[in-house]
Amino acid sequence: MRLRTFLATATAALTAAGCLTAAAPAGATPPRACSPSVSLDRFSDALDKTTYDGTYVGNLSALAVDLPRSRLRSSGGTSTGSLVALSDRSALFRLDARTLEPEGVVPLADEEGNGLDSEGLVVDRDGTYLVSSETEPSVRRHSRDGKVLGRLPVPDALRTAPEGPARANGTFEGLTLLPGGRTLLASMEYPLAGDPADLVRFQTWQRSAHGSFRLGAQYTYRVDRGLGVSEVTATPDGRLLVLERGFTSGVGNTVRLYLADRHRAAFEKTLLADLVHCPSLGATAEQPQPNPLLDNIEGMVITGRGQGRLKVLLVSDDNQNDVQTTRFYALRVRV
Repeated sequence: MRLRTFLATATAALTAAGCLTAAAPAGATPPRACSPSVSLDRFSDALDKTTYDGTYVGNLSALAVDLPRSRLRSSGGTSTGSLVALSDRSALFRLDARTLEPEGVVPLADEEGNGLDSEGLVVDRDGTYLVSSETEPSVRRHSRDGKVLGRLPVPDALRTAPEGPARANGTFEGLTLLPGGRTLLASMEYPLAGDPADLVRFQTWQRSAHGSFRLGAQYTYRVDRGLGVSEVTATPDGRLLVLERGFTSGVGNTVRLYLADRHRAAFEKTLLADLVHCPSLGATAEQPQPNPLLDNIEGMVITGRGQGRLKVLLVSDDNQNDVQTTRFYALRVRV
């Protein structure tokens, strides 16, 4: 399906919902500016500290728009929602588009049945899931019921010690499929040992004529001091939205949204918004934050577009911690 049609389908379902609620003064009218390019429509804490079918609904590290029901029926699959959320504790939740309530949970594991530190998520054109884990690191293809179908090659130079120079818990944090479906991109969270302290690697794969992915080009991206890349999402024109995130004890989180353009072997970025400047809309925090709206934001997906802006949904990873929150954020982003 063409990306424009795919986003339009998802947008119709999500817009009809009004599923994110904002604690805002009566009569306040969105959009509410975080910057000239980004506004915050609303947020929701509805899933914070909840469970579904015996599984904790939290630790959410990635979001994706699922294939429409008609596409899944034609390929033999099923779906009851249009969003999927990935937990880094080896679970994938299917969420209702209108309410964000879970409608299903799929357990994930590696080839030996061990849990994954699952961080990045792509729904491929056939409805299967591409999931990155930052343990090795790895990218695996999973069926709709979670079975491992295959594994993509990973350069030795990106593996964690002692096999390679990558930092443990700092590898494939983000995963996105570029428009056209031929290029898959994974973002490292932190620099490799020996690289400059502000430089991270983006690895790509190219889809072959048979549908499998082979290793592609590698690019560099420069992060702000003290931050890492927590998510990347391709825009309809082939650029990237990049989330940079960090945490300082006693101060709180820093979360910045950038637009990145590829120039030869590097991605160059433009700041869209530092989310500390967003209106809090009545949000509260259980630990120090420079803005009570902020938390450990790790997931991002483009759900559609309207009025010249992209509709972007973010989610925070609460780390199953009492002082953190599972929070969804609905943004409008002009790129």
